Amino acid sequence: MNILVLNHYAGSPRHGMEYRPYYLAREWVRAGHRVTIVAASFSHVRREQPAVRGVSADESIDGITYRWLRTPRYVGNGVGRARNLAAFLWRAWREAPRLAALRPDVVIASSTYPMDIWVARRIARLSPGSHPDGPGARLVHEVHDLWPLSPIELGGMSRLHPFILICAAAEKAACRDADVVVSMLPCVHAHLSAMGLDLGKLHVVPNGVAPEEWEILDPHLEATVQRVVAASRAAGHRIVGYAGSHGLPNALDTLLDAAVLLRNAGVEFVLVGDGQEKARLQRRVTDEDLSHVKLLDPIPKAQIPAFLAAVDIAYIGWQRVPIYRFGVAPNKLMDYMMAARPVLHAIEAGNDPVAEAGCGMTVEPGNPAAVVAGLRHLLALDPGRLREMGLRGRDYVLAHHTYPVLARRFLDAIASDVGLRRA
Repeated sequence: MNILVLNHYAGSPRHGMEYRPYYLAREWVRAGHRVTIVAASFSHVRREQPAVRGVSADESIDGITYRWLRTPRYVGNGVGRARNLAAFLWRAWREAPRLAALRPDVVIASSTYPMDIWVARRIARLSPGSHPDGPGARLVHEVHDLWPLSPIELGGMSRLHPFILICAAAEKAACRDADVVVSMLPCVHAHLSAMGLDLGKLHVVPNGVAPEEWEILDPHLEATVQRVVAASRAAGHRIVGYAGSHGLPNALDTLLDAAVLLRNAGVEFVLVGDGQEKARLQRRVTDEDLSHVKLLDPIPKAQIPAFLAAVDIAYIGWQRVPIYRFGVAPNKLMDYMMAARPVLHAIEAGNDPVAEAGCGMTVEPGNPAAVVAGLRHLLALDPGRLREMGLRGRDYVLAHHTYPVLARRFLDAIASDVGLRRA
């Protein structure tokens, strides 16, 4: 097939997040399909931005064609980001005839927000497909987060805000017009049905890992991280690790509150990553004299396994918000489990991979005392039991969450559409 993916924030191993479009596309290319990813030239989640001198630029990465559309830079979640979003959609709309000329069989609207469904629908309708007698391009909507519910329930936006109304209209259009809907979240059926989706079109394909990247790893940590880990071990401390974004949804204040309660308990908290809350969290660490908490710079993706191997417990937490009733699919949790680390999971959601895999302990979110109790329980276990927990998580990921498996499931979902099977 000829597959076109529209994803505002798509990245690559060189550029950084978002990785999912790259990993799926790489597997599709390996299976003999042609894949084009259309993405914005600037994204706040990338480590490195592509070079785009005109209105667009093409680049080939591991057999995948990337078409970068020029968009303005921004900082934060304000007007600048909205301008970036609008610029991407406008340029993609203008680019639609040229993208349709690539004759895609499938057009996937895959951005975090749903408004790209209108652009993807335009491309799909303009495309004759690569099969002369076929039905043209199939339209696929991929659900990452539920917008507008996410900005309403996580960001506190009014249901009557113009941006929310636009998101709601796009979500309903996606449920009405898409031939296939693929969701990363496992518990969205009732919500999407209420939005008008025929549930026969819905398929769940969660996040995952690329197993080969865990075979060729960088065993060396950044010097600062290595020094912190070595000093902690020399002092006889146990290490609680976190690797990922430092944003409000990650509930890192709860972890710092737990660290306050574990002062002088022989536990070191080491967090690597960046994000909009990083500076404020660092001020907390300084103001509250949390010398056993270290907030370190991001490290290359290839070093994440080495970092996780150096910690005793991997922590991931969430806010207590209703949106998680639809389930979660966090990338960092897949990394934790693949690294065979026992996980402390602070969550209340429609699903819980840690409990399903038996690879750690789940505690109440937003409750520092519960986090402390969970950490004390795990750290008191025999090292052999902790190893068993970690290995159960790794086995679970290998069985259900590797990209070769997920890419095949995604293609099976696409092929479930009668029109494409006939083609």
